Amino acid sequence: MRAPHLTLASASPRRRELLARLGVTPDATAAADIDETPLKDELPRHYAARMAREKALAVVAPGFVLAGDTVVAAGRRILPKAEDEATARACLTLLSGRRHRVFSAIALRAPDGTLRERMNETIVRFKPLHAAEIAAYLASGEWQGKAGGYAIQGSAEALIQWIGGSHSGVMGLPLHDARALLKAAGFALA
Repeated sequence: MRAPHLTLASASPRRRELLARLGVTPDATAAADIDETPLKDELPRHYAARMAREKALAVVAPGFVLAGDTVVAAGRRILPKAEDEATARACLTLLSGRRHRVFSAIALRAPDGTLRERMNETIVRFKPLHAAEIAAYLASGEWQGKAGGYAIQGSAEALIQWIGGSHSGVMGLPLHDARALLKAAGFALA
């Protein structure tokens, strides 16, 4: 028997790779075309949840639609996706030697329109970073397009002293939560 149609509402190859760890291959991927500007005074947790929800609702597709959003937060501040080296440097300098939170929200729209949501929160602590370490990481290019200017699945992992929570959540899709959400919605998993 064929599993129901699943669309991953993301262009992120990381989310697709993570979903494969659950034995799930989406039938389609479609990046949601939504305004991702945070609302005035919006807290990072609420922003991540709103983005995941809006992405799941914005993608028009049959069957299930799974969407996610990952936000790196320093206190109440939402760190941007680093699109240039200056932004990545500013993020890494801010995170150096301190703890920060990563909120990874997921939303699943079922074929009947029901929306299920989960939120994962992980605490990450970077070691104090020296200018040469930041420069070397920037030279790797791994920071490009990454929330908070780093990719935990790359060489930045060596700069992290510890994490409390989901490693896959920091990567962009908390697998435990994704599995629970899919199972609760009746999506057949291996």
